[in-house]
Amino acid sequence: MGLFSELKMAVPWGHIAAKAWGSQRGSPVLCLHGWLDNANSFDRLIPLLPKHFYYVAMDFGGHGLSSHYSPGLPYYHQNFVGEIRRVAAALKWDRFAILGHSFGGIVGGMFACIFPEMVDKLVLLDSVPFVLDSNVEQDSKQPSRGLSREEMLQRFLKNNSHVGEECGELLLQRGATQVATGLVLNRDRRIARPEHSFEFISRELCVCSIKKLQASILLIKAIEGYHDVRRENDADKGPMLFIIDQLKSVLNERFQFVEVPGNHYVHLNQPNHVASVISSFLQSRDKIPASP
Repeated sequence: MGLFSELKMAVPWGHIAAKAWGSQRGSPVLCLHGWLDNANSFDRLIPLLPKHFYYVAMDFGGHGLSSHYSPGLPYYHQNFVGEIRRVAAALKWDRFAILGHSFGGIVGGMFACIFPEMVDKLVLLDSVPFVLDSNVEQDSKQPSRGLSREEMLQRFLKNNSHVGEECGELLLQRGATQVATGLVLNRDRRIARPEHSFEFISRELCVCSIKKLQASILLIKAIEGYHDVRRENDADKGPMLFIIDQLKSVLNERFQFVEVPGNHYVHLNQPNHVASVISSFLQSRDKIPASP
């Protein structure tokens, strides 16, 4: 299933770009990339997954090949949640599975709480459905000048220590464009300010939100991932452990937790480490009946 098609869905500020694999008659799976990444994040994983599903990997607004938001419109977390609703409407999906890596899992998790009747299954790749802590370190601003391909790659690898050179080049294929002065990033520079894109919630709201979930959830934790990826305070595992405990307590048999060897980008670096468990989960029959 290496072949894919490009999609472009109209939105008020331009378009949302996406890549699709498989037949539209297959069960739908929406794939959501991580913060500052793009749809190419799933290029190595999806060919290893069951062929009878229809996989659509979207570029969030301001990422990859999707349009940037209009000036004055911030990249708020809830806006990304709204993008999922727009994509589902464009594809005429009433109910589907979500496969989210990192930030994509956070956005997908919130969507599954706000629209619980629409999400059948939720796969969290080295991610949790909410962010509880608030001490976020900003990325350094990217220079506006064009860079050579090698300069761009080395800068990217420096800021993404969990990504190897080959996978970095794959992400930059969709994440950068050649101009007269060199390569420039496609993404809107405003999304490099995490306080605009992440929504930090209280533990009380977290518990309340989890109780609204109808989906079955598979959380895949990379043994060398998640913590200490971009933020110094990620060494504090407390918030993640709290969320996992709540998911276990509330969802019971609808929650599965699996640890796999690899780092935060295990689905890209070593997709075979996660493909089989994701495949089994997607094909399991414990679907939650849709509300009448």
